[in-house]
Amino acid sequence: MSGNEEERPERPSEVDGTAHLFRALGKIIKVLRRNAGLSQAELAALTHCSEDLISSIERGVRVPQPDFLLLVDPVLGAGGVLTAAADDVREAVSRARVRHPDWFRSFAKAEAEAVALHYYEVQAVPGLLQTPAYAEAVFRHRRPLYDEETIGKRLADRLARQVIFEKWPGPTLSFVIEEAVLRRPLGGWDAFREQLRRLSEVARLRTVHLQIMPTEREEHPGMEGAFTLLTPKGRREVAYTESYGHARLVTDPEEVRMYNERYGIIRAQALTPRESLERIEKMLGEL
Repeated sequence: MSGNEEERPERPSEVDGTAHLFRALGKIIKVLRRNAGLSQAELAALTHCSEDLISSIERGVRVPQPDFLLLVDPVLGAGGVLTAAADDVREAVSRARVRHPDWFRSFAKAEAEAVALHYYEVQAVPGLLQTPAYAEAVFRHRRPLYDEETIGKRLADRLARQVIFEKWPGPTLSFVIEEAVLRRPLGGWDAFREQLRRLSEVARLRTVHLQIMPTEREEHPGMEGAFTLLTPKGRREVAYTESYGHARLVTDPEEVRMYNERYGIIRAQALTPRESLERIEKMLGEL
């Protein structure tokens, strides 16, 4: 379950350049900022955003929201260039949200509207946390192989889901990732280093609890694989599992309770958020 939406290819006609649009905007903002003689910290202060957000947008890790483009255009002296792109970004994000395969749409809709989301991952970094380069490696190396158009669509879908971090108030978010996942340099060492930096950024957010399950634990309640717990607004908590494209949304209260109990024990056995951040920083220092 390396991100949930990657298994069944769509028709080439359904593919667009959403991911390329987001990356291009990030590069444009970086050039404009440098031309304006501003550091990332200075731009963050002028726009009342975090420095991490500016950095992530410029690297194509996070989607520049329309409101951000409207705010930053005059600050960077863009002359309306970024303002003009706001509607295109809004449309691209909306289109990406509804392009998920039929089998995944029930989860995608629930994820976008949830008030609480909890992810346990054993194979790869959760899709919501993946950088473009890491996500592309996930799609590019799967079997059977995707064609280039499908890889582009899957990448756009995944990045579009990450707008959840821009919501305020946002949902309660927690992640538990097996340490073995963070020892596999998927996509190569440069992509892997960027992915670890992204995890370090997310781990510092007030709205997120990120924990690592150390490999040396002698007891483990999650040997049956990855799963997600989510609470839709005004409804009961549900669970989601996925294996080789076979998705299952679990709504039975007793079965959901068992997943909830399992997740609670997993979190108790994992490193604390502070310890997890320290381990990620240590990994980065070793690269």
